[in-house]
Amino acid sequence: MHADGDAVGAIGRGLLVLLGAEHDDTSDNATRLAAKIARLRIFPDESGRFDRSLLDVGGDALVVSQFTLLSDTRKGNRPSFTDAARPEQAEPLVEAFAAALRGSGIRVETGEFGAYMQVELVNDGPVTIVLDL
Repeated sequence: MHADGDAVGAIGRGLLVLLGAEHDDTSDNATRLAAKIARLRIFPDESGRFDRSLLDVGGDALVVSQFTLLSDTRKGNRPSFTDAARPEQAEPLVEAFAAALRGSGIRVETGEFGAYMQVELVNDGPVTIVLDL
């Protein structure tokens, strides 16, 4: 991943976590979401069944703050981001989430908060899951 032209994060096997923080989220939400993601059984076992977690496979996490996930497109053609947390609230939540993942024993890389980033992904699966607590 690159932020403003500089390489800032890379992982091997694991998860790309695009994380949107809402204005009513708390550090408790961040901690609970990290625990859920660490234990979510979305990696295949020997028979191809989703039965392994990020912890089970020893995977990494690349955490990228992504306020645009919270867009509201119900009215008009321009998305509204009123549900997204302001940067001064969102950045500590993203950091709390990453710290909670690290506390679980997962190697975590992060993007640069607020920077224009180019993220490259090799999607092995593909499996894409939206989690909302």
